[in-house]
Amino acid sequence: MKKLMIMVVAALAAALVGCASVGAENTEAMLAAAQFTMKKADTPARLAKLRALTQNRIMTHTQNGKNFYVYADAAQCQCVYIGDEASYQNYQQIRIAKNIADEQQATAEMNQDAMMDWNAWGPGPWVPGMY
Repeated sequence: MKKLMIMVVAALAAALVGCASVGAENTEAMLAAAQFTMKKADTPARLAKLRALTQNRIMTHTQNGKNFYVYADAAQCQCVYIGDEASYQNYQQIRIAKNIADEQQATAEMNQDAMMDWNAWGPGPWVPGMY
C-alpha cells in the first residue's frame, strides 16, 4: 500500500511539473515571436547568474536609462530572453491575441456541448435530471 501511495504521489508530481513546463514553453514561444533575444547560459558563471534571476516571469531592468525586459528559465532551457520596449509591446499584443483565441475556443466548445441533443442517447447520467 505504501509503495502504491508513493507511486501515485510521484505520478502527480510529474504531471504538475509537465504542466508547468508547458506554460513556460508557451511563454518562450511568444517571447521568441515578439523578437526577444534568447541567450543560453553556456558557462558555469552565466548559469549561476541565471539562477540568481527571478524565474519564469518577465522582469524590467534598466540599463543606461533604457528599460529591458528579461525572462529567465534555469530549469528548462537554461537561457534568458532579453527584449527592449518594442519587443515587450509585441509580446503583450501576442499574449492578448492568444488569450482572446483561447476564450473563443472555450466558448465554441461550450456552445457545441449546449447544442448536443443528449436525449438522443437515451436515459443515463448524461441526461439532466436522470441521476
